[in-house]
Amino acid sequence: MTVTAAPTHTEVNSGVSFWSIAAVFAISMAFSTVPTPLYPIYQAEDGFTAFTVTVVFAAYAVGVVTSLLLAGHISDRTGRRRVLLAAIGLESLAAVLFLTRPDLPGLLLARFVTGLGVGIMAATATAYLLELHAAHRPGAGRGRFELVSAAANLGGLGAGTLVAGALAQFVSAPLRTPYVVFLVLLALSAVAVLAAPETVTVPAVAPRYRPQRIRIAASDRAGYLTAALGAFSAFAVFGLFTSLAPSFVAGSLHHPGRLLAGVVAFAVFGAAATAQAASGSLTPARRFTAGLAAEATGLIVLGAGMNLPSLTIFLLGGVIAGAGAGLLFKAAVGTVAATAAPAVRGEALAGLFLIAYLGLIGPALGLGIATRHLTATTAMLWFSGLLLTLLGATAVARSRS
Repeated sequence: MTVTAAPTHTEVNSGVSFWSIAAVFAISMAFSTVPTPLYPIYQAEDGFTAFTVTVVFAAYAVGVVTSLLLAGHISDRTGRRRVLLAAIGLESLAAVLFLTRPDLPGLLLARFVTGLGVGIMAATATAYLLELHAAHRPGAGRGRFELVSAAANLGGLGAGTLVAGALAQFVSAPLRTPYVVFLVLLALSAVAVLAAPETVTVPAVAPRYRPQRIRIAASDRAGYLTAALGAFSAFAVFGLFTSLAPSFVAGSLHHPGRLLAGVVAFAVFGAAATAQAASGSLTPARRFTAGLAAEATGLIVLGAGMNLPSLTIFLLGGVIAGAGAGLLFKAAVGTVAATAAPAVRGEALAGLFLIAYLGLIGPALGLGIATRHLTATTAMLWFSGLLLTLLGATAVARSRS
């Protein structure tokens, strides 16, 4: 008879903490997309243009990139818990700013502070989940980590738009209630982090601080750069649906509605998370190829939906492109997490997220600028064409790596 050893206290504690930190990660990412379905309300009340919305969105992305450059890697030397608590504190401050400063300067500041918190959270929580997974299931594969971390990231982004859209549609004070709800959730997140074990041994003498470098964490430099291009392309799609897509749906497609704005973004992120969950049996190469093909197809359908115009076709294109983006991003995170040494894992992931969030800024901001000179439909067609070109270049790089 085979006797199975009982789980140790460390393994049990790491297992509980794995799921609690995944929930913290999801809540943090959800908070970052709360304003998405609310942008049309801000536009109606304050007269914002589409370009103004992209500037507000860019403030968030600049905050993310800033924190990734300055602090995304410091959890490797100061500990995961301390950095996560700082991220939660920044997001809580942002929620207070949203509540007390609903004017444009306040929104810009609140989105920037949100980005600071998310940039710290993204790389740190991903590395933390991998280490808690390894402590809970020593010797096991990384499939559960990849699935849960990706679901917390993208599922959280989608859940934030859905929750905020529903609250804005069915409760009073639509520009206040969502932030109050998430302030409570962020407070509970802080409690969960305090209860989790630390996975990093903090050195007795702190190493000299330096800003983040984009870390090539393996001998396969071409593979790393290809993964980074895939992450950039994926986040360009996510940037579209967390900035201008609700305005396009309400304006060019003639379907206003606060809940609908949240549902559209949720469908895209939900498709991304579902595709990641369903791709567990695929090899990394096939997952990457499938992601490229799906995102390219979705962009073509998106352009058709804007041109007709048809909400159904636009939403279908978003779902297909979102699924492709999810596959590309999962492949990128899996590649970097698998090849980075533990001592630089947070730094390597921070470098990947840095490149990904540059994809969040540039294309969306360029699209917003284009809407000042072109119709929304024409701007969307240019966006799709340029992103299709980038996907083609990524495919070529993949074939050569």
